[in-house]
Parts: sequence; structure tokens; C-alpha cells
Amino acid sequence: MLRNPYEVLGIKEGASEEEIKKAYRELVKKYHPDQYRDNPLAKLAEEKLREINEAYDYLMKNKSWSGGNSSSNNSQGYNSQSNDSYFNQVRININNGNIRTAEEMLNHSGKRTAEWFYLKGVVYLRKGWYNEAINHMQTAVNMDPGNYEYRNTLNSMINSNNAYRGQAAGRGYSREQDFCNLCQCLICTDCCCECMGSDFLTCC
Repeated sequence: MLRNPYEVLGIKEGASEEEIKKAYRELVKKYHPDQYRDNPLAKLAEEKLREINEAYDYLMKNKSWSGGNSSSNNSQGYNSQSNDSYFNQVRININNGNIRTAEEMLNHSGKRTAEWFYLKGVVYLRKGWYNEAINHMQTAVNMDPGNYEYRNTLNSMINSNNAYRGQAAGRGYSREQDFCNLCQCLICTDCCCECMGSDFLTCC
């Protein structure tokens, strides 16, 4: 069961959106896996980071911040929640393999947020358009550098790409290179799906 999300992030209840995001960014930096390489506390840090992400996601999906003009805040909360719900539907379509529907939904969305670029990158990856996918993932990370999901997916894609390029380097056979590129796209797609709670290659 999720603990009090405000307690997890170390902020008071009713904190503003900016306060929530600031606390989240600081905690992500503190417990990021890069800080715990070859450290016996790595597993605990990983669990703590998971809890932090869950708390942040909960607060961002249930926005009800106080202060200021109440009607203005209610309007902002409704718009934000509608936007979250919209992108959640995009995720569901991606996980169900409805890539065309997901892409159409993104194309009709008026907001080009970090979440939009991330999901667009996932769509491109599922279509096998690797360069477009990684460019959109990078944009999402640049817009929201503290988001662990975006960074983790981008790093997985880059690492898979580097590994397969290294294996194919110097072989000189275009057919073999094409096969490696295909494997690379499949593995990257699987990594991305797993980050979203789904699976593309059931054998992995």
C-alpha cells in the first residue's frame, strides 16, 4: 500500500505543484542508481526510488493544490487531470498494440509536453523508426530531466543501440547489418514496453 505521498516526498500536504516537482527532482538525484554503483545499499535505493516515483505519479494524477483563487485552481486541476487521462488512454492503446490509434490521438493533442514527446517516441519505436524515436525520447528527457521513466527508457535504447552497432562493426555485410538493426529495434521496443508495464517479446 502506498504511503502518504507527501510524506514520501518530504513535503507538507497541500504543497504547490512547483514544490512537488522540486522535491521530486532532488530525491531522484539523491537515490538515482548512478549514485549507488557497487554500493551494498543499491537495492534499498532502488526500492526508495520506486516509492518516490509512485508518490510523484499519484500526486500529479490527482492534482488538488490549494491556495490562490479557488475557481482558477479548480480549472487548472481539471485541465491537468484531463490531460493525464488522455495520455493514459494513449498508453493503453500502445500496450494493446493499437499503434495507429495512439499516434492519431497524439497528433490531435494540442499540448506538446514531455509526456507527449515520450509517448510519440514509443510510437515511433514500435513502428521501427529508431532515429525519430530516440530524438523524441531525448526531447522528453530535456523537458523533464528528473523523470526516471523517460531517462531509463532513453538509456536502454542508447545502450542497446551501441551494443548492436559494436557487434555489427567491421563485418561489412549489409544483410547482416539489417538483421542487427531489426534485432536492435525489437529489443529496444521490448525495453520500452516493459517500462510502461507491458511486454513486446514474451521470451525476454
